[in-house]
Amino acid sequence: MERIRPLLDYTIKYLKRLDVLLLLMCMTASAFSVYLLYSMNVNGINPSYISRRTWILQLATAGTGTVAALVIAGINYKTLSKFWFLYTPVALLLSLMLFIPGMGMRTENSEEINWLNLGAFQIQPSEFLTIAFIMTFATHLYRLGGRMNEIKHLALLCIHAMVPVGIMVLQKNTGSPILLLFIFVTMLFAAGLAWRYILAGLVAIPGIVWLFWNVYAKEYHKFRILVVLDKAIQEQEIQRYFNQQYLGLMALDSGGLNGQGLFGGDYITMFAIHNDFVFAYVGMTLGFIGCILTLLLILTICIKILTNGGLAKDNLGRLICIGAFSTMFYHTIINVGMVLALTPVVGVPLPLISAGGSSTLAIYIAVGLVMSVRAHREKKYHMFYEDDD
Repeated sequence: MERIRPLLDYTIKYLKRLDVLLLLMCMTASAFSVYLLYSMNVNGINPSYISRRTWILQLATAGTGTVAALVIAGINYKTLSKFWFLYTPVALLLSLMLFIPGMGMRTENSEEINWLNLGAFQIQPSEFLTIAFIMTFATHLYRLGGRMNEIKHLALLCIHAMVPVGIMVLQKNTGSPILLLFIFVTMLFAAGLAWRYILAGLVAIPGIVWLFWNVYAKEYHKFRILVVLDKAIQEQEIQRYFNQQYLGLMALDSGGLNGQGLFGGDYITMFAIHNDFVFAYVGMTLGFIGCILTLLLILTICIKILTNGGLAKDNLGRLICIGAFSTMFYHTIINVGMVLALTPVVGVPLPLISAGGSSTLAIYIAVGLVMSVRAHREKKYHMFYEDDD
């Protein structure tokens, strides 16, 4: 008993410094996700894509993510920021491997090369590249401090963001570079970007939109946007570009207030109902109430992340939390917007709810970083050892 007591005391001390509630909320969201996927499997929805392996893999990924978050929380985030040269090249290498013939896998019905084929399983490198970007960009901003508004430093910050964005664009990826740009702008703003640059950016938006539409956008990009803006095109493309969102809206409508239940209902099915359009399944089975509760859970997680940012001892910790918050928040806004036909379909999952090992694991890594900020908010505290003084 005497040997166990020090370990027990240390464990209690360790847990007290962690935001256990944040982790428990994430685990609750994952448990809900697994149950939804189990329901789909039992109901025989899209059996070509959804099987017993789908929900078991989601469960295993959530468990792995929880362990990863606890480990990361035990390492000082400042130490993690110093070792960017270890994990960033790995994230970049995984992304660049998508260009190797036979390793990069295209998303169905598009030119996007999102998935890396590693034989027994596939991963989406953009999810991990986004987390690496949050860490390196927070470090870059922290080291610059007030000098970030100097032209040369702001140019370097833009180049910093354009490297991962450029890689994703070359892979014909649509959702990930949009998300990364939102994270980039949010972190810049939180770090104290001068208003003159914000106004200049707003002025440049029309030119950027013109370049996107006339230079980069393919037919499917344009139609995905047009079906959101034009009711006539929605009717015209109801069997093609608007079909998925049309079915998603029908599924939400069929759920009513309380939903049809998770088992034995008269379900509407669609492509990607287990990942990008899982919110439609929530509405169909659990109704409007289920949708609101799901969004409240995600919103509470976002608020907890921001709260931890407010407790950070320095700007580095605050910016890491802002980056993690941006990841959760923008994923949710875009995903729900897709299902409600308010935003184009760009292949963005609902965080912790959609099926997807890469997305789930990346979110847990981000949560681990936030927990590290919370745990190491005292200047002289170290998770794994005590200062002599």
